[in-house]
Amino acid sequence: MTGDVSVKVCETFVSIQGESTHAGLPCFFVRLSGCNLRCSYCDTAYAYHEGRETAIGEILSGARDAGVGMVEVTGGEPLLQAGTPVLIKTLCDAGFKVLVETNGSMRIDSIDRRAVAIVDIKTPGSGMEGEMFYGNLDMLRPHDEIKFVITDRADYLWARDLIRRFRLAGRRMLFSPSAGLLDPGELAGWMIEDRLPVRLNLQLHKYVFGDRRGV
Repeated sequence: MTGDVSVKVCETFVSIQGESTHAGLPCFFVRLSGCNLRCSYCDTAYAYHEGRETAIGEILSGARDAGVGMVEVTGGEPLLQAGTPVLIKTLCDAGFKVLVETNGSMRIDSIDRRAVAIVDIKTPGSGMEGEMFYGNLDMLRPHDEIKFVITDRADYLWARDLIRRFRLAGRRMLFSPSAGLLDPGELAGWMIEDRLPVRLNLQLHKYVFGDRRGV
């Protein structure tokens, strides 16, 4: 039962999915409050503290009212909250395609196996690479995804070497140029030169709607 379970929610909204292999699809976003990291390029710092306690049943009703089949649970860092695994399970039980974006510092084995974990491995340019829990790479399911935000050439080489060191070829991997710091064409050129088996991951929602909240 979910009646007594709640999570602190920063915001909910309907938009297109801007990232991951599901980019371009309509999605209901549940942004949870709180984060244990302070990445240099963070674009959702408002989620550090904003939000209100919300019953999981209320979130489920909002997802149903949204009228789309995909839900992303994001943050902040959603796995900081004890109620998040219950929220994810509830959404999966209701038949939604559930994506969970997590910052790579928290164990992902609490995530329902039906959901897609999108694990954001922090590069040196984020200032948070020392906070990563690399044990998550052994917990990935075939449908999970790994994301790297790349700020410069040094980040690219670091991520490329990590992929080789952990033998991640064959996984669903995303390289995202940090907005305003790295030109997407430059990153794409490096990927092509190295024949790297990763997907260029642009923040599609920002290209369509601009860099603002609620999209």
